[in-house]
Amino acid sequence: MSFNQINFLKMLSGEQTPDKLLLKFLLLLLELQSVERGSIWIKEGDDYVCVEAAGEQSEQIKGIRVPQNKPSIVGWVIENRQMTIAEVGKDSRHYKEAEDDLDVKSNLILGFPLILRDNIVYGAVEIIDTSAGGTRMNLDEQYLELLQNLVDIGSIALANSVEYMDKVRENKELKHTLKAITHEDLVAGPGEAFIQVLKLAQSYAGTDYPVLLTGESGTGKEVIAKEIHRRSARAEKPFLVQNCSAIPRTLLASEMFGYKKGAFTGAYKDKVGLFEAANGGTVFLDEIGDMSPDLQASLLRVLQEGEVKPLGGTATKKVDVRIISATNKDLQQSISEGTFREDLYFRINVLPLRLPPLRERPEDIPYLTAHFIKRETMRLGTPLKTVSSEAMELLVRHPWHGNIRELENFVKQVLVSTGGEEITAQDLPPFFQAGAEAVAETGADGEAPQHPPLEGYTWEELEKDYILRLLEKNKWVITRAAEEAGLNRSTFDSRMKRLGIRKHAV
Repeated sequence: MSFNQINFLKMLSGEQTPDKLLLKFLLLLLELQSVERGSIWIKEGDDYVCVEAAGEQSEQIKGIRVPQNKPSIVGWVIENRQMTIAEVGKDSRHYKEAEDDLDVKSNLILGFPLILRDNIVYGAVEIIDTSAGGTRMNLDEQYLELLQNLVDIGSIALANSVEYMDKVRENKELKHTLKAITHEDLVAGPGEAFIQVLKLAQSYAGTDYPVLLTGESGTGKEVIAKEIHRRSARAEKPFLVQNCSAIPRTLLASEMFGYKKGAFTGAYKDKVGLFEAANGGTVFLDEIGDMSPDLQASLLRVLQEGEVKPLGGTATKKVDVRIISATNKDLQQSISEGTFREDLYFRINVLPLRLPPLRERPEDIPYLTAHFIKRETMRLGTPLKTVSSEAMELLVRHPWHGNIRELENFVKQVLVSTGGEEITAQDLPPFFQAGAEAVAETGADGEAPQHPPLEGYTWEELEKDYILRLLEKNKWVITRAAEEAGLNRSTFDSRMKRLGIRKHAV
């Protein structure tokens, strides 16, 4: 690279926005050719548009549009991807109407294509001699070759600038999304795994196709569903949520589809169902894998025909809703077991999105922990606490089977139980240290055990941790957690009270 090329590149460096770079680039070329007018053009719709101009009457030139179906120097350069020299008045390619309102006319035009790194023509630059006879420009072959090299360098700088601004816009969008999510029960960290989830959610928001969110409990499926709705054309319409496993089948049917007066005992008046109430908006069906087969058939009708029939009714009603579903089950396995309809699966799984568990995104744990500590200390009105590096290392290595919800509940617990300004490794429950030791002792496959070892537990700690895990797994539905523990509801509830476990306090 020559001295002139290096200097040219240095002069262009430092400009990050395309508009500023274009003007600086144009002024440098005018100086090298000792002329006072120049312009940069791009293709836009059916026209070539001047996006930057310098020199005499530049304000009148900038914004001029030349129809693509008319002969023009700039059009020839862009379409043929070649440099050209045109003598105005003798060259049939010149579009003279573009200069009708200019006091000073062009005499000689030197045009170069602007080709980006991916071989796409961004536009064209014109260097214009307005002197009498057009004698100012240096048209020596070697000098023009030098200029071509400088234009190529400028094109690279422009490509970097365009790419940089695309990244800036993308980051602004992601920051906006992260800011919005921060105000929900879940926050997103800076890790690439969750950033990819956000990018997919943003792209899905531009369609009306059904979305199926999969992932373990506590990974934030409802928050992502809200984000897809918020960014969609349905954002001003309702976003309604229904958990398909938290209520009995008959009650779920009445909630989803509504009912007519007298449809069953206690139906004293008509009730509008979920789909009708959400008309024009989005319905989020959580734990759809627990939906009964007869309700699956009714849901399939909503997806296929866009209509619902209230319980006890004879007429159907048209509804316009987007359905986002979520499950922590393997629906493929449910299909093979005959508990989930295959045709419904294909209907709801048009746009799949898996949310990674927290153990697959350990780089997010310090960010999430700091966020929850800040939020909870503000709610409690207590001084902000920090986490020691040793404690944070244990948190990062913990498997977090309850994912973000488990981490959030842990922060609430440790803030209450820790007296100092710093949360140390000694402030953490014993199973954190025991779990870390077990990870260190794993084999070559590097997989951590599914449950922490019993060593280091007191009986009360073991019982409390077991109950908390059951509650997290069953989304705090106490009846289901008690059934899984092999206890009746009242016994399970009394043990919760004895251990001080309450949903709002753990």
